[in-house]
Amino acid sequence: MSGAPAAKPILLALLMAGLAPVAVHAADQAPAANTPAVKQIADVTRGLQPQPGFIDVWRDTDKGRVLLAVGALEQPFLLVSSLPYALGSNDVGLDRAQPGEVRMVHFEKHGARLFLVQENTNYAAVSPDRDERAAVRESFSNSVLWSGDILASDNERQLVDFSSFLLADRHGIAARLAGARQGAYAVDGARSAVLAAEAKAFPDNVELESLLTFAGPGQAEYVRQVGADAASLSMRQRISMVRLPQSEAGSAWHPRVYHPYSGGFDTSYFDFATPLSHSIDVHWQVRHKLEKTDPSAAVSPVKKPIVYYVDRGAPEPVRSALIAGASWWATAFEKAGFKDAYRVELLPEGVDALDIRYNVITWVHRATRGWSYGNALTDPRTGQIVRGAVTLGSQRVRQDILIAEALLAPYGKSTPAEQQQMAEKMALARLRQLAAHEVGHTLGFAHNFAASRMGNGSVMDYPHPIVKLNARGEVDLSNAYGVGVGPWDDYIVNYIYGDFGSGAQELAALAKLRGEARAAGMLYSSDQDDRAPGASHPDGLLWDFGPDTLKTWDQLGAVRQRALQTFSVDVLPDARQIGELEARLVPVFLLQRYQGEALARLIGGGDFDYTSAGDVKASIAKAGIRVTPADVQRQALSRLTDSLRAEYLALPANVLDVLTPPAAGYERNREYFATRMDSVFDAFSIAEAGAAQTAGFLLDAGRINRVAWQHARDAKQPGVQEVLAQLLQKTWKREAVPANVIGGEAVQLAANWVVADSLLNLLDGGKLHPQVTAEVRQSMRELVQWLQKNPDKGVTADSRKQAADRISAYLADERSIKLRALPVVPPGAPI
Repeated sequence: MSGAPAAKPILLALLMAGLAPVAVHAADQAPAANTPAVKQIADVTRGLQPQPGFIDVWRDTDKGRVLLAVGALEQPFLLVSSLPYALGSNDVGLDRAQPGEVRMVHFEKHGARLFLVQENTNYAAVSPDRDERAAVRESFSNSVLWSGDILASDNERQLVDFSSFLLADRHGIAARLAGARQGAYAVDGARSAVLAAEAKAFPDNVELESLLTFAGPGQAEYVRQVGADAASLSMRQRISMVRLPQSEAGSAWHPRVYHPYSGGFDTSYFDFATPLSHSIDVHWQVRHKLEKTDPSAAVSPVKKPIVYYVDRGAPEPVRSALIAGASWWATAFEKAGFKDAYRVELLPEGVDALDIRYNVITWVHRATRGWSYGNALTDPRTGQIVRGAVTLGSQRVRQDILIAEALLAPYGKSTPAEQQQMAEKMALARLRQLAAHEVGHTLGFAHNFAASRMGNGSVMDYPHPIVKLNARGEVDLSNAYGVGVGPWDDYIVNYIYGDFGSGAQELAALAKLRGEARAAGMLYSSDQDDRAPGASHPDGLLWDFGPDTLKTWDQLGAVRQRALQTFSVDVLPDARQIGELEARLVPVFLLQRYQGEALARLIGGGDFDYTSAGDVKASIAKAGIRVTPADVQRQALSRLTDSLRAEYLALPANVLDVLTPPAAGYERNREYFATRMDSVFDAFSIAEAGAAQTAGFLLDAGRINRVAWQHARDAKQPGVQEVLAQLLQKTWKREAVPANVIGGEAVQLAANWVVADSLLNLLDGGKLHPQVTAEVRQSMRELVQWLQKNPDKGVTADSRKQAADRISAYLADERSIKLRALPVVPPGAPI
């Protein structure tokens, strides 16, 4: 009787947990005579196809189900989805072989059910103290992803039917469709199936597949473009279950602390077991496991090389270009001390390209051209790469050919054959560089958009084709793209993969590498500081080239002028319909679009280092922002505002006279300039698009705010009033357009209105500081006064009066005017 009182608190705890037991009677404590014995796995799986591996799998093709025998409970592993068969829309982004989110999960047994639980890897306590680890684990929520009845048990293994997990949308397909505004789609179970025959189990991974059909409205543009029936989208989903990398006896490999100047990616979590004087925000370099067979040797073979495989679906000459370009990294690994450590091969025939054991470069087709990308699937605990997965969009290479043909006009009757071959030669050179670039991401390397300051500084930059005029004044594309990896690439391979021992020895060696790279002038700037229209770093530029922004602008301007002068039907192969001339005009007319962005970066610009406090104290790097010199800012402003003048925006007669509407059976698409003239080419729209390109960069709120602050701190720097005064002087307040500019007055008015609308949108966006808003409003008041005092005549007078009225009305009452959206600029990237 002494133990009886303890029953009440136990019962209370069970009630609070929602697990109150039913009443137990003495007779209930013995098993009933008719209680069935626990089923054995061998009995339930009799006649099914076994797949022994990391988790044993049984294929039940007759019933369309997959059974798993889970032995290691509470043991974490990686779970990742991918798409063997996909949608084919760049705009939606559900591509063939696309990997999904990597989750760390484990199985738990509760009663007669098995649960799949996602662990919360954002928070941890890396400590030998079990209680300390438990305190963090219990402080943050995990997530149950699935549960199922246990069908049988045998030797600590639990058999479950995993089919319901496979038939759910684990990749987020419906969410991606909704995010792309394609409507609400959901899995239709009656038209979906587990592909039991495709289930595979290996010692370190399990590969499971299902056919999912998504039912939805089928009315939106992108699904109608690619779907056989846009209301019924059928794709395949792959689920990979992967053993976590294991520590091996005698292995010298260990996680490497991430540094902002490493040039690589990081994986991070909050470690509450760090000493109180240390940050709990822990970052590890993302990298493959690479070990020398002889750690003491400066150059040594490796225990297991890094091998990448090229998709057999890539045709020639693409296939050879991909293998060649992706192989460039081998030289960098050799310089870092690893012999025969990296290679690229064609995927062996019959190998499953989505098998998680293979690093694969996949050749992906879409309805339109789009981005390529590289994903590194990593162990969230250490940053160790489990698999590299590259996706290369097949239509990008065709865009490079189009650009080359538009610049060279190589299809004239007397054009040499080698000139016609130049376009494909340039495109394949770009493809080799692209293969190296995307593989670089899967090796753990980030973008470096400042590397172009060093010429062919890095394949991790976005390269613009290096175009110039030869001695005869002709467009020259013979060396449009670099060959091989650059000095920055050698540095990042050595920094992220080099063997420098451990502890203080490793940290000292890495600091030495950073110092040497800085001393060599290696600049580094990446995505978070370079993609926004108003970004400030003058070197972190996408799609630029050359060490001097101003000189490259002038060089490209000369090429653009020459290409417009020679633009003709000779830019088209004979078999193409004549309407495609418009699509080939786009990259010629907007040839300086990225260098225009580079000019804008100089205005209100300032460079800075990715670094650490220790490197600043050691004089390896500098703290703070170095503002672009005032004279450079003014030179950039002058060139940029010149691109808003009719002399720049108007087309010559040789172009206007050949542009023809698309032929029957063809139509304009996003690659063309917009038109408000039905099927006819719209010269107003092309001028508006060109002006919108410039105004969008110059009149970014962040840039204008920086200009105001730089001038406030140093009056020698250009201020907001100066920037806007030059902008308006080149547009609304300019002198008469020369008579030899075709349609010059009309073209200038088109650009002027884009400037006015851009200024109103700048004010209306709510992102300017109040005092900066006051400056912009004052400049616009002064513009109104000027327009009223200088009415001019004809169509110019009409626009000046309406502009004055419209701006005045907005300044008096912002709600009285409905602002116009800025013109759409045809896409440039990716190239």
